[in-house]
Amino acid sequence: MRRLFPVTHQTADSGSGPAPGADGTDREWSLAELASAYAYPERDAGGAGVWLRANMVSTLDGAAQHDGRSQPISSAADMRIFGTLRALADVVVVGAETVRREGYRPARARAEFAALREAAGQGPAPAIAVVSAGLELDFSLPLFTSPLAPTLILTGAAAAPDRIAAARKAGARVVIAGEGAGVDPARAVRALAELGHTRLLTEGGPRLLGQLTAAGVLDELCLTVSPMLTAGDAQRIAGGPSVAVPHRFELVSLLEEEGFLFSRYRRV
Repeated sequence: MRRLFPVTHQTADSGSGPAPGADGTDREWSLAELASAYAYPERDAGGAGVWLRANMVSTLDGAAQHDGRSQPISSAADMRIFGTLRALADVVVVGAETVRREGYRPARARAEFAALREAAGQGPAPAIAVVSAGLELDFSLPLFTSPLAPTLILTGAAAAPDRIAAARKAGARVVIAGEGAGVDPARAVRALAELGHTRLLTEGGPRLLGQLTAAGVLDELCLTVSPMLTAGDAQRIAGGPSVAVPHRFELVSLLEEEGFLFSRYRRV
């Protein structure tokens, strides 16, 4: 990462204070400044309050992937923000197909954020929560065998008992968050909150983000707009059935580096 340019600063009531570089200078933002700019909203006096944000990337023509993966349309700065958002979260929620396609591994502890996480009462790294109806996952992967925090699997009550048993044998914690085979997004958010996870981050994929959007549980979208055109028939950042009435979000901040735009929107 080289430089980030503040284009539109944090709103006054964003809870994060003034944005770094408010004088418009051309300079690199530190990890500490990024963590401040992307801080979760303050919880209420009782410590309650769940906040679900999504982090996605899209090309200029709306593709969320190229050749089935998001990495080809990303950048070094995008990955720097990706790491910062993970470092702020209690748990990273991701769909099973994305786990398979992107080769997900456990979230790692990062020394740069150790003090910040300790002050927030968090462990050294966020847990990964995989949303899966069929539990067709490879439980021999490091995501399940060697995470710093036990991997969670969100599934429905009708999930196959043998797959649930296999997940638990591998060390995963199975959380029932739906009456049928699938997961109810609102119930999943509540279940994670009951486990003490209130700073939620989802990295998709598009199908999961579409479900969270339709359920009305998404509070914030951090969207990287990549200065690329891919054409083809790649998925958008959110898939599935459309909502009856479009959900309105407001722009909170906008950063730019080498043509990549890093936007942050909150639900109105």
